[in-house]
This record gives sequence, structure tokens and C-alpha cells, in this order.
Amino acid sequence: MASPRLETYCCPNRDAATQLVMNFQPEVFCGVCIGSASISLLLTILQLLPKKGQSPRKMPKASSSSTILLLISICDILGSLGMIFRSSVWLGFPGFIANISVVNGTDVWPSAFCVGSAMWIQLLYSAGFWWLFCYAVDSYLVVRRSAGLSTIVLYHMMTWGLAVMLCVEGIALLYYPSLSSCENGLEHAIPHYITTYAPLLLVLVVNPILFRRTVSAVASLLKGRQGIYTENERRLGTEIQMRFFKIMLVFVICWSSNIINETLLFYLEMQPDINEMPLKNIRSAALITWIIMGILNPMQGFLFTLAFYGWTGWRVDLKWRKREIPWESMSSSTVGENAYPSPVNYQSNIHDSKKISTTDSQQTDEAISMLSEGNTSSDERLTRSSPIYQGW
Repeated sequence: MASPRLETYCCPNRDAATQLVMNFQPEVFCGVCIGSASISLLLTILQLLPKKGQSPRKMPKASSSSTILLLISICDILGSLGMIFRSSVWLGFPGFIANISVVNGTDVWPSAFCVGSAMWIQLLYSAGFWWLFCYAVDSYLVVRRSAGLSTIVLYHMMTWGLAVMLCVEGIALLYYPSLSSCENGLEHAIPHYITTYAPLLLVLVVNPILFRRTVSAVASLLKGRQGIYTENERRLGTEIQMRFFKIMLVFVICWSSNIINETLLFYLEMQPDINEMPLKNIRSAALITWIIMGILNPMQGFLFTLAFYGWTGWRVDLKWRKREIPWESMSSSTVGENAYPSPVNYQSNIHDSKKISTTDSQQTDEAISMLSEGNTSSDERLTRSSPIYQGW
């Protein structure tokens, strides 16, 4: 699981709250992390692999939204691999891990492994949070026709730059001036926790606002495309809204336990003695949410693929061939050019006005199809309702 407690545990003089959760059934906890991360890893890869019987439609170019969704899944896969590796070492070499608690020890490898593995997990999941924020921004810009594949470069710079900067800054402040003197006070820990949870809280607060505004903009686009709001278009808008709701639901389910656990542990840190009897219920709640984090954090990768694409099935097609991205569903320009050639006997002014209207409709259809990627029924309805499909 991804928690700033992983980094604070690398301090030999760690606080009592961190000691409480990290020493609670470590074998069981590591086993839970390995099992959850392994299941999520296998199912996520299964979801992303091409399936037999699929006939993906062609599209001239990939969208930035589809690229972002794939990058989110890649971050989750790499984060799960980090959890599996870290928990496996903890289970397989308990003596090696025990050397982390030795103050002024001569063996630096246990501490190096502790810090390196914790940073790997934090960095990948933080990058996933930033990519999810970029997806919300990109969805809004797409319907406003202000985004495209060129913006993906800016998203890369923002996501990886901020993820690396916040991770390095938080770790540097936590371990300053050395690993043996970290966690001597909250002035070391608080900046580290802020840099860890800042992107998580950003997604939790800002993404619903952006998704809501995107849904409103989609409704306006659908109404303005032909001047009417049919049942198919209303259903398409509802499916896009449901897609955003599923994304936020998965995020809340997987990470709300982290916020609850951290709140409880900070409260325990403020107490003179966390082992007092009046604090028993709080200690129990902290330990329960700690185990829940080990289950839900790694499962984010698989649950996100369900929210993005739905269940894609078990039948994997392992034959190598060049395939179009399956969630790219619209090819209005290809249909317009090959299936419905423009008549040559129209007057020029009528032809130009039709061409402009068709171009605007294509842009609207492509923008909406990017938001409903992976939803075949939505794409089919969108294609049938487009003026080009009707032979306009």
C-alpha cells in the first residue's frame, strides 16, 4: 500500500504511532499486500490485453484522453510491482529488515532498500494521481475544443515534474540532516505528509468540479449539434456522467481509508501515551484501516480499468498484429470520404456551408467519442445520429 508511514518507518527513532501499525502482524500485512497487488496486477494486464473476437474501429489518430488512461494503468501496474517486491523482501528476509531499527548501524543496505522501495511506491502512485487530474482537465478542454495530442507533452512535464519534485522534497525534509535524526519532531514529518497527500486531495476536491462542468458542456454540445436533444443523445450524456462517477467512486473507495488512518495516527501522536486504555478504540480503528489500506490501495489499478473500459473478457488474443486502439471509436472523416462522396452539382455556396457544418459536427462527434472511449453502444449511437452517417 502507499502511505507516508513507509518512509517514516525507515527512521530508527520512528514515532510511536508508526511503530504501532508497522509492528502489527507484519507477516499478515505483507501477505495481504502481496495477494491484493498480485490479483490487481494480473487482472489489470488481462483487461488491457487485446481480446479475441474484437473488431476495433479505426480512427485517424489517438486522443490525449486515451493516452492518459493508459498511463494511469501503467502507473498502477508499476506501483503494484513495487508493493509485491517490497513485501516479498520483508517476508523472506526478516533479519535484513530488522537492521533498519539499529541506530548508527554500519550496514546501510537495509535503510537504502527501505527508502528506495518506499519512494518508488510513493512516486508511481503520486504520478497516477497527477495523471488522473490531467484526465479531468483534458476532458474539459476536449469539449471546449482546446486540447489535442500536442497537450500531452505539457501533461508529461507537469505530471512527472511535480511527482518527482514533491517526492524528493518530502523525503529530503523528512531525512534531514541524516536518517538517524529524522522524525525527531513534527517539523520533519508534516512537510513529508503534505507533499504525499497534496495530489490525492487535489483529485478528491478538484476532479468532481471539472467532471461536473464537462458533463454540462457535453449536454450543450449534444443539444447544439442538430438543435434537438434526442433520447439517444440524452442517454449518451448520462453514460459519460456515469463514467466520471465510476472513476471518482473507485478513487474514494481506494483512498478514503488512507485519510482516515492518517487522521487517527496523527491524533495518537498528539497523546502523551498511545497505550492508554481510553485510546483502545482509536488504536483498533487505526489498525483496521491499516489492513484495509493494504487491500484497497493495490486494487485501484484493476478497478480503474473497469471504470474506464468495463469488463473486457477473458479471451486474450496473443497473436501479434498491428491493431488500432480499441477505445478510439469514431472515424467520421473516413466515413464521409469513402462512403458518402460529396455531390458535384451543388451550388458552391451551399456546398461550402454544408462542408463547414459537417466539419463542426465531426469535431463535436470526435470530442464526445473521446469521453465515451471503450463504450461500444455509445459510439454506435453517436455514429448513427451524426449528420455524416445520415448522408447529409
